[in-house]
Amino acid sequence: MESQELISKEIADLQDSRPGLGQPLLDFAPYRSAVLRHPTKDPRPADPEGAELVAPVFGHSDVDPLEADLTIQSGQSGGEPIGERIVVTGRVVDGDGRPVRGQLVEIWQANAAGRYVHQRDQHPAPIDPHFTGLGRCLTDDDGGYRFTTIKPGPYPWRNHRNAWRPAHIHFSLFGTDFTQRLITQMYFPGDPLFALDPIYQSITDEAARARLVASYDHHLSEHEWLLGYRWDIVLTGSHATYVEPEDGDDD
Repeated sequence: MESQELISKEIADLQDSRPGLGQPLLDFAPYRSAVLRHPTKDPRPADPEGAELVAPVFGHSDVDPLEADLTIQSGQSGGEPIGERIVVTGRVVDGDGRPVRGQLVEIWQANAAGRYVHQRDQHPAPIDPHFTGLGRCLTDDDGGYRFTTIKPGPYPWRNHRNAWRPAHIHFSLFGTDFTQRLITQMYFPGDPLFALDPIYQSITDEAARARLVASYDHHLSEHEWLLGYRWDIVLTGSHATYVEPEDGDDD
């Protein structure tokens, strides 16, 4: 049996045997490197003030509105990035639907060819000299965020033969300090790679997985310019958006 078929069978068998789980499995056999990545020891207490001494320092004035538009950021050697221009917007709320204001939201992603601007990404896809794939913004009074960017492409990740990650955007959210950080991934609707992706399928509850997928919003789309996607992030409660463990990966 081909390795891809084996991965699909392992995922299906696990879903049949572990129904209704909202949280992902830390030791998920189809996700080959999970054993090396997930925590194996009890948590150790840390001094929050000590951690902040070595963390980056951002003030509200330091987050420029232009940083939320990944297609026009300065320092990208001029020109426009290649690919499908999109806008991704939504709200950051708590379990009762109340807005989380002033939240620092950061994103990073691959370019339209599925290539990151990172020395560890060496697969044979072109680097876009006009696209860094990095952006950030602060949520507004309604908890809203908005990014203009390029739709990322899928990419190989060597978990198994012919392994490809679905197109996704990484989201990082900070609380009142840098010891309060949540990381997750946003996916795009209708991706044919969902059923074959061990990272996505490690969340064995179907409803929980669905909350990681953005919805296409035609009212957000702009004539002859871009397509719109909406994705809300719920921090707490039964409908909370899944967040990765602290030792989560960048795949």
